[in-house]
Amino acid sequence: MSDSAEVEQGEQAAAAAGQAAVGKAIRRRSRAYQGGRLVAEDFPLEMISEWCEAEDSAVWFDLPDPTPEELDTLREELGLHSLAIEDATHLRQRPKLDRYEGHLVLSAYRVRPVDGAELDSAMVLGFITPKALVTVHQAGAVDPDALTRHWDDLADLAKFGVPFLVYGLLDNIVDGYFDALQTLDDTIEELSDAIFDTAGGRESAAALRRTFELRRGILTARHVISPMREVVNALMRRDWTGQVPDLMPYYQDLYDHVLRAADWTDNLRDLLGTVRETQLTIQSNRMNLIMKKVTSWAAIIAVPTAVTGFYGQNVPYPGFSTTGGFWTSTGLILILSALLYWSFKRRDWL
Repeated sequence: MSDSAEVEQGEQAAAAAGQAAVGKAIRRRSRAYQGGRLVAEDFPLEMISEWCEAEDSAVWFDLPDPTPEELDTLREELGLHSLAIEDATHLRQRPKLDRYEGHLVLSAYRVRPVDGAELDSAMVLGFITPKALVTVHQAGAVDPDALTRHWDDLADLAKFGVPFLVYGLLDNIVDGYFDALQTLDDTIEELSDAIFDTAGGRESAAALRRTFELRRGILTARHVISPMREVVNALMRRDWTGQVPDLMPYYQDLYDHVLRAADWTDNLRDLLGTVRETQLTIQSNRMNLIMKKVTSWAAIIAVPTAVTGFYGQNVPYPGFSTTGGFWTSTGLILILSALLYWSFKRRDWL
């Protein structure tokens, strides 16, 4: 064997070992329900098809940061379309619901507040078959413990199978929307108070920066939440929930929550626009006030200027016709000018 072939095999072995290490570091979670009861957890990916063959079963498998080998295994286990697998390698799709023969592909986004003003979003891709739900996402994008607790709280609905799993997933995601929007709302309220809290008449640069951070956060929320109305509406069609009509009220409630979140996002955008208009109005009012003050000072200064200019200082005064008088008047001009400059600068007029 040549040296180049040995080096190539060594690199391939190292890459395979690295992928295996990543797979072990990131835990894969799974659940199997049968007859509405939880019967198995944390089984390997290769067992999905076996559990799907069981009567009255529903399977969930969580696959964070999947490797190409895992995606190939997933395609073989569930018979997924190659385009659906391609979406799992590019987790930057818009929220949508794609339909393929025998399965659906759900794209949604989890959002979390960052520093109270911006939102961090991460895509969650769901492969939905009649008996399985597989979630694919970046590591850390989904809290599987919180998701499983949410399903456990709705254990009475587990008898509905995969529609129950999808509902629990989306309900958990939408609940996160309200938490994020509440954080943005609180931050806007704080900003509304801050724009009136100025030091010495100066506008707060931090308040202005916060305004644009909030704008980015609200834009992220709009891009993520608004399309979810179409996604949930598509899931409510008869070919999806028609077989489980008892679950329809829950999807209707979920749709109502998405509408509320979308309306709240629009209200926050309008509120932030009002805050920005208020900032501009305050700036305009402050400028008018400064102009009035400067005009007043100019009028005061104009009086001695006019008098001394009219007479030309040709009348005797202390220091008249002496070098000391010249330096005294020059010093007074410089001192008074410096005092006026300092006073104007302190009030942010210059």
